[in-house]
Amino acid sequence: MKPFLLLFSGLLIFGLVFTGASCQKETDCKATVKCVDSLGTAVGNAFVQLYALVKDPNDPKGTATYTADVKADGNTDSGGEVKFTFKLPAIYDIKASLTLGTKTYTGASIIKLEEGKSVSKTVTLK
Repeated sequence: MKPFLLLFSGLLIFGLVFTGASCQKETDCKATVKCVDSLGTAVGNAFVQLYALVKDPNDPKGTATYTADVKADGNTDSGGEVKFTFKLPAIYDIKASLTLGTKTYTGASIIKLEEGKSVSKTVTLK
């Protein structure tokens, strides 16, 4: 009886050790947006917004839209980059802007996030 109990305990411990450390699939969607000027130089401290426009289901013409709840914003670092992490894949509009004195420079683009992947997009401010 004791050898059986020892064998069973050993198998149980072996199973817990090797199945408890199983690989977890990375599902986060990571986005890096880089802002540059018309010469390709990185632009620091630009304000970047990621958002999704959704059609209003109550609009009979189907032309009204609103911004979805899932959105993010941030400022670029000295290298011109800002990073975002989302739990689910999506397609986001990008709007970037930088005000210097009385002049405002803007840029726009679209970024598609995929499950478990990192995606980069460069936006030129004009």
